[in-house]
Amino acid sequence: MFQLDPQSKASIYEQVVDYMKKLMITQVLKADDKLPSVREFSKAIMVNPNTVSKAYKELERQGFTYTISGKGTFVAKREMTRDPKQVETILTRIYEGYKELRYLGYGQDEALEIMDDFIRRRDAHDSH
Repeated sequence: MFQLDPQSKASIYEQVVDYMKKLMITQVLKADDKLPSVREFSKAIMVNPNTVSKAYKELERQGFTYTISGKGTFVAKREMTRDPKQVETILTRIYEGYKELRYLGYGQDEALEIMDDFIRRRDAHDSH
């Protein structure tokens, strides 16, 4: 079950969006599966229904879900696309993190090792 991370820099609604995307990308939630209602999900994770509603709207805006009035919110069929513009944006953020490590006094190899270790730990954590 979903656990909020009060230490996270991400807002609660962003954490909900990320969690739901992870379930969709890993096929725990498949195309046309119905999501819990806003009220059910907000009760289950003990957050304001407006927060869950905002997360659901963001998922729909990004094309991960669709809503049928009176029926609920469902997982959209998605073709995974590799948008070069999005990739460039992500790579820029990664490079900014790398530069910050270098500014903190880490050498190139050390900075890359720190980033690699972090990604491996995060992947191991996310696969559980």
